[in-house]
Amino acid sequence: MNEGPVVDDEGPGGESRRQRLSRHGRRTRLYTGTVSLVAALVILVLLIAANTRSVKLGWVVGSTNASLIWVILAAAGLGWILGITTSVVIRHRMRRRD
Repeated sequence: MNEGPVVDDEGPGGESRRQRLSRHGRRTRLYTGTVSLVAALVILVLLIAANTRSVKLGWVVGSTNASLIWVILAAAGLGWILGITTSVVIRHRMRRRD
């Protein structure tokens, strides 16, 4: 008993249910990403506004003054770069050699 190929029900406009769900999923991910980006930018602006005072940085051979936000952003950037570097090194060493 061959009933033929299984076809999703087509709604208005000739779009299958799977295509419609896929389209709505992409739209939802796009909106979620946009809202997340805007929220991250708002938090960054608030962080900058709250941390504008100058702080003393002690070095091995002396000290300097810098704005606290620049210290925070430099530490975050350095941590991000070191994290990516560590990931690349570990992935390279763990790769199976053929």
